[in-house]
Amino acid sequence: MHNQMSWIRISRTIAFTMQSPNRLPRIASIVAFLLAGTIVLEGLLGPIVVLPFALIPFCAGVGIWRNKVWSAYGFATYLIAQFLLVPVILLRPGSSTGRVLQIVATGLCSLGLGALYLFAGRSLAASGARRGRAWPWIVVSALIFVPFLFVQNFEIPSESMENTLLPGDRILAQMFPLRPPARGQLILFLSPRDRGQILIKRVIAVPGDRLRIADKVVILNGKTLDEKYLTHEAGPETFYPEDFPNDVELPDCAEGNEMLSRHVSNGEIVVPAQSYFVLGDWRENSLDSRCWGFVSSSEVVGKPLMIYESIDRPTDEASRPNEDLLGRRRWARLFKIL
Repeated sequence: MHNQMSWIRISRTIAFTMQSPNRLPRIASIVAFLLAGTIVLEGLLGPIVVLPFALIPFCAGVGIWRNKVWSAYGFATYLIAQFLLVPVILLRPGSSTGRVLQIVATGLCSLGLGALYLFAGRSLAASGARRGRAWPWIVVSALIFVPFLFVQNFEIPSESMENTLLPGDRILAQMFPLRPPARGQLILFLSPRDRGQILIKRVIAVPGDRLRIADKVVILNGKTLDEKYLTHEAGPETFYPEDFPNDVELPDCAEGNEMLSRHVSNGEIVVPAQSYFVLGDWRENSLDSRCWGFVSSSEVVGKPLMIYESIDRPTDEASRPNEDLLGRRRWARLFKIL
């Protein structure tokens, strides 16, 4: 009985709040300020690039507090645009179950908050508040929505691409449209061993190229490849012979070895159509085409564009949620073009 009475009181409070022409906008304004503070905290402890986004809810809160209708409607538009991105992100390859649940929960939260600000806007309009300007909010919403149709963010979890990419680097990658990658280009592709995982390596050879490795040096189409990006140090994956191709049966690489053996001619690998031969920049610490064979063009999903954030932390923590301190940020790597 006590619980029933409590729920009745809560329901009456919510109903009174929704009916009040002034109270709902005030609540919406306070919520906007709290969202701005949350984003600031997230930017200080995690990706610093999110800090400018705190201005959006802050401006919405100020505008609503000053009784501007489109400050509420505009922020609602911004939040609903974020919700509309959910299916776009979910349809992209490489989303794990945990990530899907997080994306859906975030999208539903954005939709719920969007509804709050729509009601707040209606309340302000009914009270005769100033309309304000609509176009800045429409522009901001479009600038948030449209780019994410073409790009996606990733975090580097391993050391296989050092020193080009370090564990803890966060990158933006172009997902659409994609052109056939060129030699030397970094690409994102579906892991041959786990289709739910996305890997990043460097394209060494494209269809029709002839390739071999002699004393760790790549010979491409009869010429020594100049690889200034290379790192040569002993690593956990150091089981590759110095010459390639060869007759060595590498552990857990049987399927790739069989694939590659069908494309050996005169001691060289000949890359077939619609395929790419990829390697990590840290050759001794990279599982790549030497182990699992060619990457099909249909498996290529993106092209890295830039490092937008870099956190120096152990490799086994690189994919965990943000628990980073400001002092661990690699400032020199911010906004580095790839």
